[in-house]
Amino acid sequence: MSQESETRTTEQLAQDYLAMGDSIELITSIIAGDSMAEDDAADRQDCVDRNVQHLELMVAKEDWGSEDMAAVNGAILAGNGYAAE
Repeated sequence: MSQESETRTTEQLAQDYLAMGDSIELITSIIAGDSMAEDDAADRQDCVDRNVQHLELMVAKEDWGSEDMAAVNGAILAGNGYAAE
């Protein structure tokens, strides 16, 4: 069974949606310079890239229902445009 067609319980959906929120917050915070500012650029970039990949995998799942994905898609776009300096 592929991940995209996987059926999750309501609890799993809620947990996954909250985890996406954590990734959104981290991506946004790193881009704003509020998180990992003391880390080197490669570490910041790696963290953003990993979290964008997580969001891309999660948003591709087909069993979301009516959840709003605007913030998720915005974070993916922002993260993909981020270049740590």
